[in-house]
Amino acid sequence: QVQLVESGGGLVQPGGSLRLSCVASGSTFSRYTVGWFRQSLREERSFVATIRGSGGGGRPYYADSVKGRFTISRDNAKNTVYLQMNSLQPEDTAVYYCVAGSGVILSNIRNRAAYDYWGQGTQVTVSS
Repeated sequence: QVQLVESGGGLVQPGGSLRLSCVASGSTFSRYTVGWFRQSLREERSFVATIRGSGGGGRPYYADSVKGRFTISRDNAKNTVYLQMNSLQPEDTAVYYCVAGSGVILSNIRNRAAYDYWGQGTQVTVSS
């Protein structure tokens, strides 16, 4: 069982930055694919970014809408995954969920059903 706890959300002006963090319990964190999904009032929960575990070489993947603005990283020694969000826009407003999955195959990496564990979410609001 893995528990995920997110932090770092808040209110930011358009063009600003935030860094989300997610701390995971458990001793096998390095093996998990971990990442972020988000859900706004108008849209279904959607893929944001993910980073493979040690078996996948730690490679990151991004949704087209955030590529070039967001950066996902992980610190396996701290059981933590980060999402650095720059150039934030109002359309980035959403609840951001941390996710973790074992055995996530590459073709399924953007599918929310591929992830076994979800955090409670952290609100990000981009507004002037």
